[in-house]
Amino acid sequence: MKIINKIQTAKLLGRGGAEFPVAFKWLSVAKGHLKEFNQPVYVICNGAEGEPGMFKDGFILQNYPELVIEGIKIAMDELGADKAYIYLRSDYLKKFKNILKKQIGKLPIELTAEKIGYLGGEETTLLETIEGDRPEPRLKPPYPTDFGLFGCPTLINNVETFYEIAKIVRGEYENKRFYCISGDAPKKGVYELPIDMSIGEILKTTKNVPRFEYFVQQGGGAAGEILTQEELNHPVRGAGSIIIHNLQKTDTRKLIKKWVDFFFAYNCGKCVPCREGLYRLKEMLDGGEEIDMVLLRVVLRTMRDTSFCPLGKSVYLPIDSMLESVKVIYKNKRDKKML
Repeated sequence: MKIINKIQTAKLLGRGGAEFPVAFKWLSVAKGHLKEFNQPVYVICNGAEGEPGMFKDGFILQNYPELVIEGIKIAMDELGADKAYIYLRSDYLKKFKNILKKQIGKLPIELTAEKIGYLGGEETTLLETIEGDRPEPRLKPPYPTDFGLFGCPTLINNVETFYEIAKIVRGEYENKRFYCISGDAPKKGVYELPIDMSIGEILKTTKNVPRFEYFVQQGGGAAGEILTQEELNHPVRGAGSIIIHNLQKTDTRKLIKKWVDFFFAYNCGKCVPCREGLYRLKEMLDGGEEIDMVLLRVVLRTMRDTSFCPLGKSVYLPIDSMLESVKVIYKNKRDKKML
């Protein structure tokens, strides 16, 4: 438990988007293992990174593969795992296969690729994929920490999380994280900066404050929240992305349609709220006529409250925040209709 105590002291949160306390997850796996001594334990490094606007995991795998493997090895030793998997986007597997194999050496770590894009990064869908079953989410509970891969206690952490684990054990952790800055940004890229730095401060530090009127999407390029220039005084949440949109050039209806088309393409069809809700949203946006805003909000809230997995629930935030935040700018400063 020595390593877990260090993680707990560092107050490390998962870097995959959910921001779940890492030490608590590790303790849950350890407790699940104690219930059944003969059960194996598995460790999985999730590098699916299917959210648009996210490329930090690729940056880490390119530049710090040794730290990622070191973090995985630390987890295996601490939890008594016999085997680990690195679960990657198909293009990441092709690009980083040789780099990672060199670092893995003779360690019992297997590389495997996701098969269905965005939803493949959801932790229970990931388990189904590795097991060779239909890639769709499982009902929780039980959680993977108790009943994960092949029914065994399983630790699933993001690429960046394992990188931070290695830094913590080395005594080099500085309470930082990686940020992806893209869109209409002057200096797009990945930056490692303090975790409590506000969005506004990040843009200033990286010299990415635009000279035009803009808004940002933070946390992800599909599921992320929309914020105006006046709302940038808090830290980035979720997966760590900041996408800048030029207000003058952005067609908000097309942007919302882009999100809906993305979610529509990657939903698994398992639950009615997500499957039918996305179909109705797409139908509204594809039509070209004025949208019934009452119906739109009803569909969004229904999806948020009743969808089976995070994909369906995630559709609400970007669209709702767009309607609530950016519409004020359009009404007060430009007198332009949004939808």
